[in-house]
Amino acid sequence: MPEVFPRTTFVPPAPELAFLAGGGACAALVAEWDWSRTPLGPIEAWPQSLKTATSILMRSPVPIVMLWGEDGVMLYNDAYSVFAGGRHPELLGSNVREGWPEVADFNDNVMKVGLAGRTLAYSDQELTLHRHGRAEQVWMDLDYSPVLDESGQPAGVICILAETTERVAAERHTAFLLALSDALRPLGTPAEIMEVTAKALGEQLDASRVFYAEIASGMMTVERDHNRGVPSIVGTHSLEAFGPDLLRAYRPGAPVVAHDVPADERLSEEARAGLLARHVGAFVDVVLFEEAQWVGLLAVQSATPRVWTPAEESLVQEVADRVKAVVERARAEMTLHELKNTLEQQVIERTAELRRYHEIVEATAAPICAFDTDYRLVAFNRAHNSEFRRVNGFDTRVGDVFPDLFLPEQAVVMRGFMARALAGESFTTAAAFGRPELGMPCWEISYTPLRDPSGRVIGAFHHANDISDRLVAHAELEAAQEALRQSQKMEAMGSLTGGVAHDFNNLLTPIIGSLDMLARKGLATEREQRLVDGALQSAERAKTLVQRLLAFARRQPLQPIAVDVERLVENMVGLIDTTLGPTISMDVSVAPDLPPARADANQLEMALLNLAVNARDAMPDGGTLRIAVTRETAGEGDAGDMAPGQYVCVAVHDSGIGMDEATRQRAIEPFFSTKGVGKGTGLGLSMVHGLVAQLGGGLRIDSAPGAGTRIALWLPVSAAAADGAALVSDALSSLSARGTALLVDDEDLVRMSTADMLAGFGYSVTEASSAEEAIGLVATGLRPDLLVTDHLMPGMTGAQLAHALKASWPELPVLIVSGYAESEGVDPDLQRLTKPFRADELAASLSALAGG
Repeated sequence: MPEVFPRTTFVPPAPELAFLAGGGACAALVAEWDWSRTPLGPIEAWPQSLKTATSILMRSPVPIVMLWGEDGVMLYNDAYSVFAGGRHPELLGSNVREGWPEVADFNDNVMKVGLAGRTLAYSDQELTLHRHGRAEQVWMDLDYSPVLDESGQPAGVICILAETTERVAAERHTAFLLALSDALRPLGTPAEIMEVTAKALGEQLDASRVFYAEIASGMMTVERDHNRGVPSIVGTHSLEAFGPDLLRAYRPGAPVVAHDVPADERLSEEARAGLLARHVGAFVDVVLFEEAQWVGLLAVQSATPRVWTPAEESLVQEVADRVKAVVERARAEMTLHELKNTLEQQVIERTAELRRYHEIVEATAAPICAFDTDYRLVAFNRAHNSEFRRVNGFDTRVGDVFPDLFLPEQAVVMRGFMARALAGESFTTAAAFGRPELGMPCWEISYTPLRDPSGRVIGAFHHANDISDRLVAHAELEAAQEALRQSQKMEAMGSLTGGVAHDFNNLLTPIIGSLDMLARKGLATEREQRLVDGALQSAERAKTLVQRLLAFARRQPLQPIAVDVERLVENMVGLIDTTLGPTISMDVSVAPDLPPARADANQLEMALLNLAVNARDAMPDGGTLRIAVTRETAGEGDAGDMAPGQYVCVAVHDSGIGMDEATRQRAIEPFFSTKGVGKGTGLGLSMVHGLVAQLGGGLRIDSAPGAGTRIALWLPVSAAAADGAALVSDALSSLSARGTALLVDDEDLVRMSTADMLAGFGYSVTEASSAEEAIGLVATGLRPDLLVTDHLMPGMTGAQLAHALKASWPELPVLIVSGYAESEGVDPDLQRLTKPFRADELAASLSALAGG
């Protein structure tokens, strides 16, 4: 659902509301609400699980609503407020049963299932909602999942929704039009056609009246009046009695659309007819012309005051257009039946009438031909012969057995179509006809049998239209729509994943820092030390998983430099060989004179290791892994989304089982894995794809069942020279720290663990929970020797704080600490450290800062 509101970033006024940062207008409302009047209680006392879930949903661009507690207290984001329409903002903070009373039973079941720890998913779920002061039929895709509290028990239910009303309504309208076309096809008179049309349209739109009329010489004759509970107006009325709207529309032939009001029963019949015509729910001109002063009219009236939707008006107009063609055909057939006894007799005895018909047919742009019961052509227009010559290379002649003019396989199809028409069937079909060397367009062909007065079939005719361009356009539209849906899905997942991973980095930082401090101090017993080491290893694994999530979301903090890829691959060979095991051999080839690549060396090493592990799993019985590093050139359109230019290509090719096309297409999807439950996260290739995309490169996957898999990483060539491998030996012992460190972070636990590390290095630490607080400390006399600050914080960012302090102390060392890839506003020369981190990593950054 597109956003129709100005997206703003909410800045919380107080630290306890920091979890609402960046949440938009709804987050601002949540901050202002008096939650003590709800079962949730004061916002300051909310549990962390509720705050975290609220923080995530408020930042999401897709509509999300959370129902908290047994009462289902509603919290939602800006996108959901658009869906709620006129019910917003009263819905915010209300119980879901009271907020949406018209679907209370449905939501009762949602709460029951969700609080029991189960999920629900609905596709095109139909509901009747009151969003704009009236009942409204809507369809939605709904996904419900439980939200767990700190004890791991379900405390609420979260719903991600997408409204599909427009698509479902369009599909239903299309199905109705197809069914109506099928119902009208065998009908022979305009009266029968309008009888079926009026009844079907009234049922489809739930209209109180649908009537068909003919207008001629200032009079309107209502021939069919399908009504439910309203007086019939069948008969002839003066056109003036139906009011000026209809008169004005009748003369130029334009449609009429008026608003509906109830008819007054006290008026006379003719006056009531005039009121009806002036205030009918939808009055649409069918535009059926037989002679200069004849027109047909189709009208639809609602039983109660209502506003017709554009889709309903479009449906009525579409019905009118289709009925026009059917009525024209029926009138032409009636005229033809009246003028002809047999097709052969018409050619011999009624030349004048045939000439008139021939002139009409010749004036038609669509190819038309008539044939007898022996499949011989008896008449055709110039358009038919011209199109036949275009795709077959020769002309047709009267007397030709038409199917015999086609290629053998096409002749069978054409004879089958003609046989159906000669059996009395009227139908429309599509098929390709022509010579391959001249083009084989797809034709939409309509067949109609010709009968004598006794009803016996004496022949048939068809008219055809080349629909090749329409089919191509339709296919391109479907492909574009599918690509858009995939792009929106990946963007939404990337946004949600990146936000969650960022929060996890903040949670892991104090965990890893505290465990690292315990491990370094060595105060625990041997058993306790093993437990600490085990916990630290698990935390490091969690850190790796978060890095993969950020890589998929293209938000991992990268430090791209000029990398000597040849040296990097050589240094990785031993580790990869150990990972592969004894049953897999490895072959490495590197092209000479390779330029340096623009990359993050650590992330590139992790990507290579991931590809090696995937290759190993694809060769359970052993095989060969080949790593090739080459220089490649990407031209315009050669490399998908990559810009044309020079690249260093690192290709990993295994001789394993390979992938079919369906698996290859999904290979980079997050959490998609063919390894089975518990054997992989499904994030490896997603991480690699996100990494190269973030660097401005690309990823290619070539694979086939039984032929192995080749995955190539295209890395942009760097304009700078490759740096040598910087060695940092025992950063902790070499760090010489003196003076006062100003530490700024809005997360209390992160700030506390970082302060302990800095104190352990010999710094006197002054803490601040925001950039504004830090500036206040400096204003009161604090003179820091070092600034260590988080970047993304409510209010002023860490980079902005650094600029403010450097304005007074240009030589002030600054270290930016962050768990996100937010490079906007951060100068390249500012030293950065990625969350989570250990003491030695902090020490190494401070050492590099002192040396720089």
